[in-house]
Amino acid sequence: MRLLLAEDEHELADALAVILRHSNYSVDVVYNGQDALDYLEGQEYDGAILDIMMPKLDGLTVLKRIRHAGNAVPVLLLTAKSGVDDRVEGLDSGANDYLPKPFDTRELLARIRAMTRKQTVGVDSLLRYENLTLDRITFELTAPGGSVRLGNKEFQMMEMLMANPGQVLSVERFMERVWGYDSDTDAGVVWVNISYLRKKLASIHAEVQIKALRNQGYLLTGKE
Repeated sequence: MRLLLAEDEHELADALAVILRHSNYSVDVVYNGQDALDYLEGQEYDGAILDIMMPKLDGLTVLKRIRHAGNAVPVLLLTAKSGVDDRVEGLDSGANDYLPKPFDTRELLARIRAMTRKQTVGVDSLLRYENLTLDRITFELTAPGGSVRLGNKEFQMMEMLMANPGQVLSVERFMERVWGYDSDTDAGVVWVNISYLRKKLASIHAEVQIKALRNQGYLLTGKE
C-alpha cells in the first residue's frame, strides 16, 4: 500500500516515514503543500497524510483542490489545531479523518488502517490465483505445500502480480508503486525480489510462475 506523507517538520516527517515503512507501507515524503499537490495530481496513492500548516500551500488547500479535481484518495489531516471548528472545516473539506498533534504513532497507524479499510469495503482480503492464495492482512502466501510470510517489498510486488494475472508489469511500474516516486534505489532490486518470490513459490509448490519478458517486464501465469 502506497502513501504520501506531507509534513514540513523534517525530523518528524522522516521519523514517521521510518515507522510507516516498518509497517509495510511504501511512502513518498514531501515537505510543503505544493509538492504534495503535484505528487497527488501526478501519482496514484492508497492514502495521504497531510499536515495542515505547510509552506507554499496549506493542507486544506491541497485537500480542496484534489477533491475538486475528483481525486477520492483517503486523506488524514495532521495539525496542531485541535478546536472543533478546525476539525469541522477539515472534514467538510473532504478529509476522511483528523489527528491533532501531538499523537501516539499507534493511533496514527490505526487511523491509517481505518481510513484505507473504508475504501476497500467488500474487497476480499484474500487474493487467489490457481492454487495460490495471498492474505493481504497477514502477508502470507499459501499453496498446497505450505505457507510462507512475505517481506514488505515482496508482498507488495506479489499483490500487484496476483491482482493482475497474465498482465505484464514493467520494472518502472514496480519501482513507482513499491519503492516510490523519488526513490534513488537501483532498478535491480526488482529482479532481486522477483528471484526471492520465485524461490518461495517453489518452496510451497505453487502451480504458478513469474515469467520475465525481455525489455517488457514480468507477469504471473500458470505453469506450462
